[in-house]
This record gives sequence, C-alpha cells and structure tokens, in this order.
Amino acid sequence: MLPFELQIGLRYTHAKRRNHFISFISIVSMAGIALGVMALIVVLSVMNGFQDELRARILGVASHLEISGPADRLSDWRDVIAQARRNKEVLAGAPYVNAQGMLANGDRVRGAIIRGVLPDLENQVADFGTHMKAGRLTDLKPGEFGIILGAELARALDVVPGDKVVLLTPQGNITPAGVMPRVKQFTVTGIFEAGMFEYDSGLALIQLQDAQKLLRLGDDVSGVRLKLDDLFRAPFVTRELARTMTGQYYLTDWTESHANFFRAVAIEKRMMFLILLLIVAVAAFNIVSTLVMAVTDKQSDIAILRTLGAKPSSIMSIFIVQGAFIGVFGTLLGVVSGVLLALNVETVVPMIERLFGMDLFPADVYYISKLPSKLVWSDVGIIAGVSLAISLLATLYPSWRASRINPAEALRYE
Repeated sequence: MLPFELQIGLRYTHAKRRNHFISFISIVSMAGIALGVMALIVVLSVMNGFQDELRARILGVASHLEISGPADRLSDWRDVIAQARRNKEVLAGAPYVNAQGMLANGDRVRGAIIRGVLPDLENQVADFGTHMKAGRLTDLKPGEFGIILGAELARALDVVPGDKVVLLTPQGNITPAGVMPRVKQFTVTGIFEAGMFEYDSGLALIQLQDAQKLLRLGDDVSGVRLKLDDLFRAPFVTRELARTMTGQYYLTDWTESHANFFRAVAIEKRMMFLILLLIVAVAAFNIVSTLVMAVTDKQSDIAILRTLGAKPSSIMSIFIVQGAFIGVFGTLLGVVSGVLLALNVETVVPMIERLFGMDLFPADVYYISKLPSKLVWSDVGIIAGVSLAISLLATLYPSWRASRINPAEALRYE
C-alpha cells in the first residue's frame, strides 16, 4: 500500500477537466527538462570526442614526454633512454634534433622547424607512419639528405616527392665576407598530413645523422622523446623520472607543452555545461509555476485534508511528489534520448546532410571531416543528478506555501 501522500501527489499530476492548463504546463516542464538534459549529454559527448580527436592528432606528432639537456644539447642520449626505460610505464624512446630553418624552392620561401629523427625509433614514439600521404618515414637514409614535409608546407613551396628544396640554417659559416648562413640542398622523399595546421605547415623531418652533420653537433642531439603506456599519467611519470634519473636533465610532458590549448578546451566545456544548464533552470521555473497554480486550484482539497488530520509536512510532501514526478520523468526521458543520440551522432549527422543536401564538415575546410562523439557515463550521472536537484529545489517553495494554508480561510466561501 502506497503512502497517501504519494497517491495524492501522483493523482495531482493529472489536472481536472476544468483546468487543463496546469496539465499543459506540466507537459511543457517535462519537455523542457528532457530537452535540456538531452542537449547537455549530446554537446558534452561531442566536446569529449573533439578533445580526444585533437589530443590524438597532437600526440601523433608530438610526444608524451621529452627529456633535454643544458643548452638543448644531449650527448649521452643512449644512456638517457636506457635509464628512462627502467620505468615500467615508458614504452619507447627516440632521440631528436630540433632546429629552425628556411626552406626555399625558387622564389617560394617558408620558415619551418627542422626535426632530425631516427626513422625506426621515431615510429615507436609517434604516429607518422599513419599520417604519410606520400613516401615512408624509413625513406630517410643517412647521407642521402632526404626530407619529409608537412602537407601545407609542401603546398606552400609547390613541391612533390622527388623535387629539390634548399635549407638555410641560422648556424652560419665564417667567411671573409662575414657570417654566411649554412645552405644545403635536400630531396623531398615524402609528405605527411597530421591534421594539425601547426605541424602540417611548419614541420619538416630529416635523418638524424644528416641533421647532426648540418648543425655540426657531432654525436649530440637536442633531446629524447618518450612514449608512455598511459598518456594521462605523464605528469606522474615525469616526477618519477626526475627523482630516479642521474644527471642534469629537463623533463617536459605533453600536459605542460600544450597546457594552454587543453585548458582552453576544458574551460569551454565547463561554460557550455553552465549555459545549457539554463535550459533545465527555465524548465524548473515552469515547475514552480505549475505547483503554484496547482496549490491555488487545490486549496479546498488541502483544507479538507488538514481537517481530516493531515500534517503540514504531509501536505508539503504531496506537492513535492507532484513536482518530483515532473523532474524525474523529464530527466529520465532526457537521459535516454541524449544517450541514444550521443551514441549515434556519426549516423545522425550524415542523415541530416543527405536530407538537406549540405555538407556540415567539408573535407577541404575542416581537418576533422566528421562529428566525433565520446559518451562519458560520469558526465551523464552528473547531468542527471544536477537536473534532479534543480527540479526538487523548484518544488520546495510551492510545497511550503501549500502547507501554510489555513483550512478555515480556504473553506470560508465553499
């Protein structure tokens, strides 16, 4: 047997024939809460998908963790990799040489970051192999002075594999005419497209020994790049390596080198949550309106219940049940529809594109040509909990007002 407060509260969710307006507002409130919850789940899922996609693209070219020495010179890089690999969370390591230079092809000149790599080891810490549009990373052979360019950089220089480009580096040669920049001709052996304009337009790869020879580094390198088992544990691994490694090294993980970017994405996600939460808040105001009108409509019923011995707390519970039913049903409907839509975004978006004959994400404009979505159940739980809390808070004032009704005043004109 259900408590009478629950029975009466559920009955009050259906308005009498003489007042369908209250029932209409109840439906609008449910729909508003459902729409807000659904929008929150879908938008946060899409933002999680974008965040993961961007992180994968960035870390496909960058590294989880970098170790460098004083003045960006590291002579014992093999020992550094050996020390780092003693940590069980470090999967692989590769040396690199970083330098700035100017690439020229005829009258076309572009600045670029020149990175010297060992192809076999580089493939273990980065995903260049999956981003190659032409050629392979292993085409970089020592002494052959081959170069792999980002797609945008190759387009700006108007070169294709097999063409020649001239590299000018700021490390100059001293001549009777003064300090002259060092110049070397390279052959384009490949083109990669990582999907990040920063890398595609400003990064070029050459063989490590060619870079050492060009920059006169001997056997030194700029640093070592590491790949970790869990990229989210990079800060912890960084602190652990700083404590255990012997020597003076500088350690930087991806959360530091790209901190501003990912912090901006996180702030945007929070702001979208707060903005879309206003939809739920508006629906909650509708719940207040519904209950206030219901209290006015049911004054005589409340008075009769009070004269029959119902306590003020029981009257309050009746209207809390009525408002809670609207909030719970609306939240449940929003969660179900939001989860279904978030799990099928990649199917729904192409259907909308076909229906309206338009391309929402043209491949020639956006690097991410589809709408990614990643449903995080903890986000769903937080959204549902906040929605229920707002709905329950919206019931308190009207319910308290109902419990304060004086039976004698309510029945005076009955």
